[in-house]
Amino acid sequence: MRILLIEDDENVADVLADAFAADGHETAITHTGEDGLAYLARDRPDAVVLDVRLPTLNGVDVLRQIRSTDPTLPVIIMTGLATPGELAQIRRLGVTEIVEKPELLKRFGDALARIADRDRSQDGT
Repeated sequence: MRILLIEDDENVADVLADAFAADGHETAITHTGEDGLAYLARDRPDAVVLDVRLPTLNGVDVLRQIRSTDPTLPVIIMTGLATPGELAQIRRLGVTEIVEKPELLKRFGDALARIADRDRSQDGT
């Protein structure tokens, strides 16, 4: 699976990309919401992994822009600090999965597997 990871902490991004690669996924990394959206304007990955806390354009706003142009792209939100209001907004925008940062690596494998299963069932394979 081709994943776009939008995460401002370079160390966290590297750890996640390594974990995704170990599971056979190809990961492109951007460190700002603006760079993530620019990437999406050029290429469509199979899924986006998006941090809520980003420097200038936060994850909620990035998700809103993604949904305005691509309502079916799977987006996994990762957060450790989202407020209940932000989480409600994220759900209204149609997030695919929400993963809490303390459970990050454990739950990402499961979330990506569910996306792959959904894709296979939609493709009829």
